[in-house]
Amino acid sequence: MPSKDDSTDQGNVSLKRVVGLGSAIFLVAGNIIGTGVFKKIVPMAASGLSEKYILAVWLFAGIVTMLGAFSIAGLSKLTTEAGGTFEYLRLCYGNFVSFLFGWAYFTILGSGAIAAVGFVFSQSFNALFPVPNPLGSLKNISIGFVRPFADSGIKILAILVIALLTWLNYRGIKKGTRLNNIVTASKILGILFLIVLGIFFSGSSHVADQASTPVKNLEGISLVSVFFAMMLNAFWAYDGFSNLPAVSSELKNPKRNIPIAIITGVSLVLLVYVLINYAFMRSLSLHQLTSIGENKVAAIVVAESILGRAGNVIISALILLSTFGFLNVVILMYSRYYFRMAQENLFFKKASLVHPVYRTPFYALLYSMIWSFVLVVS
Repeated sequence: MPSKDDSTDQGNVSLKRVVGLGSAIFLVAGNIIGTGVFKKIVPMAASGLSEKYILAVWLFAGIVTMLGAFSIAGLSKLTTEAGGTFEYLRLCYGNFVSFLFGWAYFTILGSGAIAAVGFVFSQSFNALFPVPNPLGSLKNISIGFVRPFADSGIKILAILVIALLTWLNYRGIKKGTRLNNIVTASKILGILFLIVLGIFFSGSSHVADQASTPVKNLEGISLVSVFFAMMLNAFWAYDGFSNLPAVSSELKNPKRNIPIAIITGVSLVLLVYVLINYAFMRSLSLHQLTSIGENKVAAIVVAESILGRAGNVIISALILLSTFGFLNVVILMYSRYYFRMAQENLFFKKASLVHPVYRTPFYALLYSMIWSFVLVVS
């Protein structure tokens, strides 16, 4: 039986502490950086805030997020068990509150996020490489309020991607974290490329257009109101840092490494977010960014304005990669909530079992995958 130094108590088979600090930092960054950073500049530009206030929104939201990171870092000293927020709620407020949190994640928040991100990945893939729609003739058939056969090709692809990543994480957490390390490093390099492109290679049309397009004169209560409203957009893009403690049982020296990983990961993302939004506004004026519209992605428009069609393809691929990496991380992390819930008899008991070879909560992964399939179809 493994010692407590590298496993958690779980009968004869237990989770192993195999994830190091570097991978933990990349888990935090990979869980935060999704698609929000590529598109949130558009509603911010339309808000009437000036460039300096938009950058202040990202900076201030990052600082508030950092305060949240400090809170989670402090809570990580409570326990080295899996489950993260579920476990903290259980220890602080008891089983009832943690039960509500855990089941909300399984039925809606966690599985719903997996389904939604899988669907967005498929839509992004379809934009680059059109996907066939094999059940298109059945698209108008409805079951209650649901049309399960609408967009069948995109749904099938989403299900296949979720199944693939679930299988990868079933085969061992090191495989899941290794994939995340590669994808997150690629995402950050791609964003740095976009930052360099926007700051050093953008045209001068931005300056002329900005000068001819006055910014709304926001001041007083109006300025404060809009500023904090735009912070909600930024907070959405910063979300995800609190999920790292879900894998506490598989992190080496979690009481030391979780605080370091969360604070380092959030700091890295804060820097990247401020720089990329500065690059967006160096490339296009606020008026031009506002005119992009809700159905287009600002990052693609910026890259296309500099590199033409090649920029469109490069950034579309980057967004596809970001979505894929985010999906991998949430599949990995959310299953640990259900694993810990089952250990406390608040979930299906089999979800507490650990695979004897791969040392993963394989039933928890399976339950999460199946319910995510249902939500994709719906």
